[in-house]
Amino acid sequence: MTTAPILALFILLGLAIPVGIVMVVAGIGGLHSIGGWDMVRGIMETSPLTTVGSYELLTLPMFLLMAEFVLISGVADDLFRAGAAWVGRVRGGLGMATALAGAGFAAICGTSTAAAATLSSTTLPAMIRQGYRPDMAAGVVAISGTLAMLIPPSVALIIYGLIAEVNIGKLLVAGVVPAILVTAAIIVTIYVLVLIDPECAPPGPKTNLREKFRLLKVTAPVLGLFVFVTGTIYSGIASPTEASALGAAAGLVLAIWSGNLNASNLRKALVKATYGTCMILLIIVGATIFGYYFALTQITQDLISWVQGLDVAPWIVMVLIVFFYLILGCFMDQTAILILTVPVMVPLVTALGYDPIWFGVIMIVTAEVGLLTPPVGLNCFIVSRYSGIPLVEVFKGVLPHIVAHMIAIAILVAFPQITLWLPSHM
Repeated sequence: MTTAPILALFILLGLAIPVGIVMVVAGIGGLHSIGGWDMVRGIMETSPLTTVGSYELLTLPMFLLMAEFVLISGVADDLFRAGAAWVGRVRGGLGMATALAGAGFAAICGTSTAAAATLSSTTLPAMIRQGYRPDMAAGVVAISGTLAMLIPPSVALIIYGLIAEVNIGKLLVAGVVPAILVTAAIIVTIYVLVLIDPECAPPGPKTNLREKFRLLKVTAPVLGLFVFVTGTIYSGIASPTEASALGAAAGLVLAIWSGNLNASNLRKALVKATYGTCMILLIIVGATIFGYYFALTQITQDLISWVQGLDVAPWIVMVLIVFFYLILGCFMDQTAILILTVPVMVPLVTALGYDPIWFGVIMIVTAEVGLLTPPVGLNCFIVSRYSGIPLVEVFKGVLPHIVAHMIAIAILVAFPQITLWLPSHM
């Protein structure tokens, strides 16, 4: 009774059926095996409406809409040009500028796939024109795109917070310092690669100081929007839901101010934000239905009891959980991993004495690796598609960054205060 629905779930996922539909079907099958159609009918009549009616879910369409407005404004190009002006003169500088642009774009985007696609269209051609080795350039773009999963307003962190029922405001703020660490790891990796092979990333042209400061000013709207949204949450002026609405309004103002907003792309922005919201809501509804099945079969409680009965230190269990997520990321979509495992893992981690906010950040940083590892390294596929660089070359380029990412994960696991320091002062 326990294994059949779970087995069916993985088979359906392997057939590339959307994860939300898969979880609804598997959940209904599991509930029917326990209590028949009466139980299924009772849950299906109430659960979907109560799930999507949650006030906190308003953060999703608002942040997605903010990201669409920012894309219309065209600030992604400005971010890269400013970064290239300041660090492009040094060998590997354009790669470092890409990492900085990725971090800046992540602060207003929220989704890694959009970030990877945008960086592939803007920063990657510039690096290739300057003489960067294709695998080097593609690897930097692929890894920089993953920062959107961690830097507020991260859609992945919001989904985790909704499922794990933890404070979304603290969760978003908790991602800031780890994001700085991961960005630094990308830059250091580029520096080391250039030291080993200087020809892989030649230096760029010199920019005078006046031009540097002129370009720096064009990044002000992006930095202002990030500080505005995150600052209102951190200071307590607004809740995450209210801050998301303010961010969407500010994004609209930014799009109007840029002069790029018209009726056609306004409609496209609204449709894309609505489409993304509906997709995520379907996944959350599916997770809720499947969660009822998990609760009734007491899988989570049995797992906690089994782990607590083991004669091992909690940190060993935590290391095994991280490795489990790294392996799972090689084969499954990151959203599916969150939806499937959070209801099981969060109670287990909490029972071991760890903070669920800290664990959420660890989950997301680990999930970033899954966006890069074959055979389902989604960011690598996006970069290859947009750039025309062979997929093998992209995977080759991200390998050193995966190693650096693993070191960053080890630091965050060993020192939880790195993650928890900023939210503890809210």
